[in-house]
Amino acid sequence: VHSLLLISGGICIAQSLKIPHNHKQENFDKIIRLLLDTRYARAVVLFTSDEDIRGILNASKRADQVGHFLWIGSDSWGAKISPVHQLEEAAVGAVTILPKRATIAGFDAYFTSRTLENNRRNVWFAEYWEENFNCKLMSSSKKEDTSRKCTGQERIGIDSKYEQEGKVQFVIDAVYALAHALHNMQRDLCPDVSGICEDMDLAGGKKLLKYIRSVTFNGSAGTSVTFNKNGDAPGRYDLFQYQMDNNSSPGYKNIGQWMETLQLNDMQWPNGQTEIPSSVCSLPCRTGERKKAVKGMPCCWHCEPCDGYQYQYDATSCKLCSYNMRPNPNRTACQPIPIVKLEWHSPWAVIPVFLAMLGIIATIFVMATFVRHNDTPIVRASGRELSYVLLTGIFLCYIITFLMIAKPDVAVCSFRRIFLGLGMCISYAALLTKTNRIYRIFEEGKKSVTAPRLISPTSQLAITTCLIAIQLLGVFIWFGVDPPNTIIDYDEQKTVNPDQARGVLKCDITDLQIICSLGYSILLMVTCTVYAIKTRGVPENFNEAKPIGFTMYTTCIVWLAFIPIFFGTAQSAEKLYIQTTTLCISMNLSASVALGMLYIPKVYVIIFHPELNVQKRKRSFKAVVTAASLTTRLSHKTSDRPNGEAKTELCENVDPNSKFHHIRVHKPSPNYSTGLVLKNCL
Repeated sequence: VHSLLLISGGICIAQSLKIPHNHKQENFDKIIRLLLDTRYARAVVLFTSDEDIRGILNASKRADQVGHFLWIGSDSWGAKISPVHQLEEAAVGAVTILPKRATIAGFDAYFTSRTLENNRRNVWFAEYWEENFNCKLMSSSKKEDTSRKCTGQERIGIDSKYEQEGKVQFVIDAVYALAHALHNMQRDLCPDVSGICEDMDLAGGKKLLKYIRSVTFNGSAGTSVTFNKNGDAPGRYDLFQYQMDNNSSPGYKNIGQWMETLQLNDMQWPNGQTEIPSSVCSLPCRTGERKKAVKGMPCCWHCEPCDGYQYQYDATSCKLCSYNMRPNPNRTACQPIPIVKLEWHSPWAVIPVFLAMLGIIATIFVMATFVRHNDTPIVRASGRELSYVLLTGIFLCYIITFLMIAKPDVAVCSFRRIFLGLGMCISYAALLTKTNRIYRIFEEGKKSVTAPRLISPTSQLAITTCLIAIQLLGVFIWFGVDPPNTIIDYDEQKTVNPDQARGVLKCDITDLQIICSLGYSILLMVTCTVYAIKTRGVPENFNEAKPIGFTMYTTCIVWLAFIPIFFGTAQSAEKLYIQTTTLCISMNLSASVALGMLYIPKVYVIIFHPELNVQKRKRSFKAVVTAASLTTRLSHKTSDRPNGEAKTELCENVDPNSKFHHIRVHKPSPNYSTGLVLKNCL
């Protein structure tokens, strides 16, 4: 049994199955099951005997597949009744073929005149006689299903049914083809001899076959007999279909013929179908799917979708799109991946921008207040020069938010590199200089009354400038080694689903470079925090020591939270948004903490309590350091004064340019303990 599948351009065999010689019912059932494995292949060509045809039709009926298969029978089926007897329903729609033949005039008269007496030369004629008349010629006959003896007087066509065999024409033409070939061969090899000569006797079968293929003559039916280069005679066939309708009994109907071209008409299909049924091993794949051949079935395939970033290159293969492309919706080609950046209206940008704007407004307000009250004691006492430097750094910390969100180009990327760490560097350089100055003053005060070096405003500005210059030097080296540029990162948001893939437009700055750019500022911050811890014992917030300490503690917490968030989201599809937002908010919070703890209290006093913004009497620096030395000694003598202790107040001069400070010492009181108080006295 062969299952043939019609495909574009020809016929393909999906399965080739053999029926066992000693077959059983189970064998036919198995064949039907195997044919159903390729369910869409419905056309089945049968090269089988009548009995095998009946077995196949019966098996399809048992499997409840009547009408599913489109049977195509070879000439062994032809127009016979026996293969479809009592299986008419299963055979409906079967197409069969028979070689086109004609009845040979004279053969019937010749053959019906043959008897046992005049046809002894045919050794098989006696066996035919017994079968035809259902009798035995002798006791040694092999026919056992009858005991009637043949008389020899029976006549073919009279005592039995007779119909000329359809292949008589071809047998006659075959004999004539051989005769013509021998005649032509004798004429060519033995031109001077009337019989067979030595050359013809030694010619062999191959030479005779050459002559047979070269013959041309009119056959017994009046049609031309020729052979092509493959040795085949021209195909001439009648086509039949087993049909059943309400107006006639089931039977074979001639639906066309083949004589070099196919002619068909009046075909019917099972289950009343009006269109020609399809027979394919596999249904056509949808757009964006490739065919994967089934092993052992060259015409069958599975449809596999081109997944991921693949597109359908041809019917049998998928190809990967280039790194900056993704497949279009039907996966027939590639299209560019959309380019995105952090937009101003994005929720990831709105929050840091809002915080930055509030911070900028507050910073400008504080700076304007300080400028307006520049000569007042509280402004001078806070160290005007470093205060303005610190405010500048805070302002730049807020400004960087807008640079981080702006559309990347060479200019924006250049400013990002410059200002990314500069604002923090300026802020913490100023704070570090302040805390270092306080620490050195009180450490020196414990040893001597001599003022430490480099505590003047000019010296403080010089130290701060040197610290800032290191940051700028690193940035300029970075510019020289790796000039700023923009890139489109297709890996950052290359999701599993290509429809969600995006290329991220950003500056050519890696995560490591960002951390390195901030690293120096973080180092200043940590150093400043260390000095803030060391000066935490300075009495009464002398020279902003404690506010600076609280500022640094809070800032350290902010940046300790920033680092794991920044690196923890490195593999996230939202990396651009999370890291940028986290960085901006961290810088905004750092600036806000410094602004709130160091400047808001002063602005509050300047605006709402101007009566406190007055200058106190001045004393020499010697008094300050002497009082600083007394702090330790007095604190250890508390137990020696049970009825009270002198209270000493040390006030830093409101003018940092002055070398004089003020100290007040109170007499012992029975209600107060003795102590030394250092504070900003206004």
